[in-house]
Amino acid sequence: MQNFDFDLFVIGGGSGGVRAARMAAQRGARVALAEVAAMGGTCVNVGCIPKKLYSYAAHYAEAFEESHGFGWAGEAPIFDWEVLKANRAREITRLNGIYQGLLLGAGVTILTGWATLVDAHNVKVEEKTYTAKNILIATGGTPSVPAVKGREHIVTSDHMFDLTPFPKRLLVVGGGYIACEFASIFNGLGSAVAQVHRGEKLLSGFDDDVRTFIAGEMARSGVNLQFNSEVAAITKTAQGLRVELKGADARAFTVDAVLYATGRVPNSSGLCLAEAGVTLNPKGAVEVNRHYQTSLPSVYALGDVTARLQLTPVALGEAMVVVDHLLGAAAGKNPRSMSYEFVPTAVFTHPNIGTVGYSEADARKEFGKVSVFRADFKALKHTLSGSGERTLMKLLVDDATDKVVGLHMVGPDAGEIVQGFAVAMKAGATKAIFDSTIGIHPTVAEEFVTMREPVKAAVAAKA
Repeated sequence: MQNFDFDLFVIGGGSGGVRAARMAAQRGARVALAEVAAMGGTCVNVGCIPKKLYSYAAHYAEAFEESHGFGWAGEAPIFDWEVLKANRAREITRLNGIYQGLLLGAGVTILTGWATLVDAHNVKVEEKTYTAKNILIATGGTPSVPAVKGREHIVTSDHMFDLTPFPKRLLVVGGGYIACEFASIFNGLGSAVAQVHRGEKLLSGFDDDVRTFIAGEMARSGVNLQFNSEVAAITKTAQGLRVELKGADARAFTVDAVLYATGRVPNSSGLCLAEAGVTLNPKGAVEVNRHYQTSLPSVYALGDVTARLQLTPVALGEAMVVVDHLLGAAAGKNPRSMSYEFVPTAVFTHPNIGTVGYSEADARKEFGKVSVFRADFKALKHTLSGSGERTLMKLLVDDATDKVVGLHMVGPDAGEIVQGFAVAMKAGATKAIFDSTIGIHPTVAEEFVTMREPVKAAVAAKA
């Protein structure tokens, strides 16, 4: 029997990699983790955490304005971009240390440097090679930027948290959740924001009502949405970056920064995966089976590098499946499994989006007859705030089983509200159970248990 340096070697110190390494080490495995950048990956350093902190910051301008309707007088404080950046950086550094401490406390050997796969049981970090019984690829994803003229002037989401100076004029390219979030955030912080999208609607893959509704709310708050348009060229001038558009509205903008948020690709290049025998799909994602094994049985992969659902909690769940598969379930527990149905998610636009389950179109394809319940209203807070913001809430019910198969919300704290309903839907809650649940009054969330009459009958989907 071959004697390996480690039982498990993890390449990548993001959420999934750290979880797998820590849990495996706690169960007695000899574990190493290699990371070339700050610990915590995209989510901690340039993703979920700093983005949510900046989203909080961006809400204060409207909150100060809305406070007048509740009797508060006086001018709003002045926003200091440098203070926000410094405070965010300090918090992220603290989190980096926590991740490092969790790994070391569990007994994980941390190796700093770029790791490449040599073969089924060997990993090279810088100039030294290590052997491992099993290897886990958890290297995440990275922003993708097209070959547009003037590409050298573009920034990606990785750079948005430390821009200098603050961009008073910002152009965002893309219609996905990252583009919409940054457009909302910087609009809230005081930038004049234009968002260019080649499609007719934002947020492909989301429910159509949500897509239409959030576009209206973003436009109402000041984001200049340019649909059916693409960037033709970006030129640096004395006045700023001149961005020429092509498409429905072939106009030009002069801005201080151009953010391209047109998608992310698996971070699989430079790891020598294909050379070692790991199969990648045409987009560079690592192909895995239900146990997250690659074409090399001793090599596993999870998270964004596999390009399934690119969400931090999904990577964490996949990590636990891998650990249970390799080492057995924890004492008294059943081995973990991973289901990709009814995975809740949020988009931190202003207002927020929370969603779980099927869109209306997908529900009709999957279940045939579906009843639609929908509410669109001004929240109680805004009866005094002076804001024109509205809230959208929507339920989709499978007519055959009465199960709620889709739940969507656009409004304040949508992610917080939808998380709880996701548990109910995962457990198979029916519309009758929703109807029999007493609401908490007065809250926005109670609307989900008080919608009685469908706005669309349970007609079969068109062929």
